[in-house]
This record gives sequence, C-alpha cells and structure tokens, in this order.
Amino acid sequence: MMTETYKKIYLKRGKEESLLRFHPWIFSGAIHHADEGIAEGETVRVMSSEGKFIAVGHYQIGTITVRVLSFSDVLINDDFWKQRLNAALQMRQRIGVVDNPQNDTYRLVHGEGDGLPGLIVDCYGPTAVMQAHSVGMHVCREQICKALVDVMGGRIAQIYYKSETTLPFKSGLGQEDGFLYGSTDNNLAMENGLQFNIDWLRGQKTGFFVDQRENRSLLEHYAKDKTILNMFCYTGGFSVYAMRGGAKLVHSVDSSAKAVELTNRNVELNFPGDSRHEAFCDDAFKYLDANDNKYDLIVLDPPAFAKHRGVLRNALKGYTRLNARGLERIKHGGILFTFSCSQVVTKDQFRNAVFTAAAQTGRKVRILHQLHQPADHPINIYHPEGEYLKGLVLYVE
Repeated sequence: MMTETYKKIYLKRGKEESLLRFHPWIFSGAIHHADEGIAEGETVRVMSSEGKFIAVGHYQIGTITVRVLSFSDVLINDDFWKQRLNAALQMRQRIGVVDNPQNDTYRLVHGEGDGLPGLIVDCYGPTAVMQAHSVGMHVCREQICKALVDVMGGRIAQIYYKSETTLPFKSGLGQEDGFLYGSTDNNLAMENGLQFNIDWLRGQKTGFFVDQRENRSLLEHYAKDKTILNMFCYTGGFSVYAMRGGAKLVHSVDSSAKAVELTNRNVELNFPGDSRHEAFCDDAFKYLDANDNKYDLIVLDPPAFAKHRGVLRNALKGYTRLNARGLERIKHGGILFTFSCSQVVTKDQFRNAVFTAAAQTGRKVRILHQLHQPADHPINIYHPEGEYLKGLVLYVE
C-alpha cells in the first residue's frame, strides 16, 4: 500500500460513482480541489470528498483531467509498466496475432482497452511504434520503452516514438518524433501473408490502419472476378487483398498524392507488373459522379469525419451524403463496404446515417455483415467509448 507518495486530487461529493464502476476517465467538472503545484502529466492519487482513496492516474489540463492507471493504491513504476505490458502481450498470444509466421503486424497496446489510457503501441515486424495521446504517457515514455524491450524480448529490435500530432497542442512539450530504442531503414511488415510498406515517419496513425486487418480479409473472400473501387485508399490495404482474392479490376482513389504513391508501391510489392490495378488522385464525390454503374464492389473507408462532439451533426450528414453517393453509383447486385472510425459516432448513429442514405436512393439494401475493430483493439467493458470502428457490408439490388 502507498502512503503520501503522490499529490492528491479531491472529487466533489457523489462524483466518484462512475469510478466505482471502473470508468477510467475523470472529467474536470468532477473535481472539487487539488493539492498545489501539480504539473501536467504528473501521477496523482484521486480521493473521494471524504478523503478515501479511489484511483491513481495521470493529470492533464483539459476536459479529461485524470486518466486512471489503477484502481489499486500502487506505485506507477517499472514493475507496473512491465505487468501491464506483459498482460497485453499474453492476450495477443492467446488470440494468435503474436509469433504468427504469416502476420507480424498487430496492436500490442490499445489505450483504455489494455488499462493504459493514452498509450498506443503497434508492432510492425521487429519495429514497435509507440504513440502517446496524453501528457502523462509522454512523460513516462522512457520508462515504458525500457519495459517494452524487457517484456517483448527478441520480438522487437527498435521502438519509434510518434506523438507530434497526438499530444495536446497547448502543452508546449516541443516533442519530436524519433527512435527511442535502436533504429532501422527497413519499414516492411507482413499482414496475413501480404507485405506492406509502413510509413511510420509521415503516415497517419502509427503508419498503417492495423484495425482493418480482419475486414480486409473479409473483402478478399468477396473479390473474385469483381470490379472493385477502394475509395480513400491510403496505403492500399483493401486493394492488395482484393487482388489476392482474384479481382478482375481494382481502382484505388485518394485525394492525397502521397497516399496514391504508397498504394502503388504496396501493390507493386505484392503483385509486380500486374495490370489489374490503377490508382487515381481525386476527390471522392467527383470520382463517384464520373464513374456510375462501373463497380461490383465499393469500399468507403473515409478518415474520421468527427474528431469531437461539436461537429457530430455535420459528420453524420457527411456519412449520409457519402453513402448515398456510393449506393447510387454501385452496380445492381453490388456489395458496399462502408466504415466510420469516428469515436464520437455511435454504432446506432452510423447505421442511421447509412439507413437514411439508402432511403434517399430508393434502392433495396440488405445488411450482410456488421463490422468492428479486431480483437487486438480490445474494448474495456467499463469504457464503451473504446468501440470506435463501425462498419457495414451491404448488398445493393
């Protein structure tokens, strides 16, 4: 048990109820007062209004003031990091994504889902890419790096820290991305027997959308002899799987020229000289309007339309508009894969947006699959907000 190692934050009366249900966030409105001199990113003890211990967590200026690391009165030290990372590794071993000769691309740490709010770790072969979404995790990055090397053993040879764009802008941390441990110029990784260039230097997220691995596999099963459009292609993941699945024609579209270049590189890496694929740099709506009744299967996997609740209404309108266009343009008997990766958009809200789109087009639409994030992106049962990826596979008559 601890004594007075960490400074304390005291809650208002009755505001501990969500914490007693193990929700890992403490909002600013729940705090009555705090000890003086608490620095952003510092580890604090959270106390009830009666002075009873509730949790240990990282303090941060903002709406979410404390991210809970433990509901036990423990020290956040080397042993703590090793224990949490080892638990994360063991879970990935149980589900078969670690030490798999056909797959060395997986998420090792998924924030609240692994009891480490504010921390993401994705593994690409021998490289782990670590990302902090909270000041506390940034402050602890060297400790976490050391624990990660110890826990992973020979599985990783280098750790790249990529948090320039994920840390709070106003924190003034002056953070620069770079290797914390080891270094490499080799950025190739394998996913289900396919190879990909991972752009952890300049790419989105940690360099690759690890969360679509199982959904890409599902698309592969539908790809044979079909003409396929992969909209918002980014790395071309869906395109590469479609080609292995025997697609007749695959077109990849993105508004980013860099994404188109990366897609072409990944297709060439797996299918050198294959004339079935072509990539285009274009706006999604313009491209769909110019290519009516051309594709048997369309993938709509846009970037997050809603980063925060303030833009939720406009985001839902955006999903409706995009899906209506896809449903209008797809061939009769076509299959539409459609996704939302916006955490603030719920499953029901996304489904309603797609339903509205279907009604607007007047086409007969059936749901074949309801999709979500894979098992290496676990959802803490006490933190339903962790369910961020939503998808539907639709059959369009």
